[in-house]
Amino acid sequence: MLFHSHLSSTHLFPVLLLVITTLLGGRQLTTATCHVDDQAGLLAFKSGITADPSGMLASWTPGSDCCKWSGISCGDNNRVTTLSLYGQLQKPNSFLSGTISPSLSKLPYLDGIYLQDLRNISGPFPNLLFGLPNLEYVYIENSKLSGQIPGNIGDLTRLGALSLAGNRFSGPIPSSISKLTQLGQLKLGSNLLAGPIPLGIQQLKNLTLLSLDTNQLTGTIPDFFSSFIKLRTLALSRNKLSGKIPASISTLAPILIYLELGHNDLTGKIPDFLGKFHALDTLDLSWNRLTGTVPKSFGNLTKIFNLDLSHNFLVDPFPEMKVKGIESLDLSYNGFHLGEIPKWVTSSTIIYSLNLAKCGIKMKLDDWKPVETYFYDYIDLSDNQVSGSPVQLLNRTDYLVGFWVSGNQVRFNMQNLKFPKTLKELDLSRNLVFGKVPKAISGLQKLNVSHNHLCGSIPATKFPASAFVGNDCLCGAPLPPCKI
Repeated sequence: MLFHSHLSSTHLFPVLLLVITTLLGGRQLTTATCHVDDQAGLLAFKSGITADPSGMLASWTPGSDCCKWSGISCGDNNRVTTLSLYGQLQKPNSFLSGTISPSLSKLPYLDGIYLQDLRNISGPFPNLLFGLPNLEYVYIENSKLSGQIPGNIGDLTRLGALSLAGNRFSGPIPSSISKLTQLGQLKLGSNLLAGPIPLGIQQLKNLTLLSLDTNQLTGTIPDFFSSFIKLRTLALSRNKLSGKIPASISTLAPILIYLELGHNDLTGKIPDFLGKFHALDTLDLSWNRLTGTVPKSFGNLTKIFNLDLSHNFLVDPFPEMKVKGIESLDLSYNGFHLGEIPKWVTSSTIIYSLNLAKCGIKMKLDDWKPVETYFYDYIDLSDNQVSGSPVQLLNRTDYLVGFWVSGNQVRFNMQNLKFPKTLKELDLSRNLVFGKVPKAISGLQKLNVSHNHLCGSIPATKFPASAFVGNDCLCGAPLPPCKI
């Protein structure tokens, strides 16, 4: 007996060691991979996806470590903390179709969900978000989620950022959104939201970005902006908002960089206080019903790069700006009589977009010599009293995409025009252009040379007859055939 027990203890030691090592090794193996619940939740999410043509979820295979799957990050405890899937809008097959599986609620450590530009994710607001106790960042952007934003959205009090931009949410913005006091960003733009802007948004004092643009919001812009001491971006464009620009916006002057109120139904004058926004980079007040003059104080907007006041009822005089360089300027379709293109525009070395249609400009294009034409993408001088030839100007541009000069007295031989490879739109209609239509027009997307003095056979083209009518002697498709 003694002999047997002696044998057991000596031989059992290596066996025990092996068992312990295996057990420990096994535990090491399990701690090195993600939690079984996390894996199950993610695989259920994958099963809700019906199309993944670019293989975004190809690495999501059962039995492999989900912490190493594409779009997944884990914390120190090997629990999944973020889900980040990004489509690429410029790549046609970079999308996901399907729905968001409620099984994501099995991932209790999830603090960030980033489902951006996936395009074809459908279904209602994902209620599983209410079951994630650590959730702080939600970006579900540019997909097809629809229905209403739930009334209890205010229960997600830990959120530091909420973006549902670019979906199909409809109905009102719930008033309970006022409880999300930790929010630094609130982006609900490009949906179908209706009704007024909730007054409770003034409780969100930590906002640096508020974007509600491109919806169907109505009523006035609430006069509650003195609550926001950190706001740098305010985007309310493309709604049905009415009334005046509220006075409390003046309190945002020290740090506001983007102010976008275009494409609404705003009335009254442009407030003088906007001239105090020394940090302002972009100001868009276009397509409203604003009246009166542009405040002289606009001369103080030395950092402004993008200014759009087009399609209002503004009148002379336009103030002298002291900008260091403007990138894009649109003053078209107001009551301005500028006479010439302002010197602060001509001297800008970074300008790419200039829209001065119907701005009372009287000049010879040959005399206009901008300091720099390299960056020009868009030039619109339609409906002015511009004469001369644009050939010298256009032949100096390398990246021009669109040139519009309809309704002027421009006179030149069209065959002398060099067409940059980038040129997509050209409108020379209602002028005094002569010569033949060059073959290079076949590379354009839009063309209008109607009502000029052009002659000869039209090169092979996809453009309708309306692009060529009213010339002296143009012929060939889409106009009647040439007489031999």
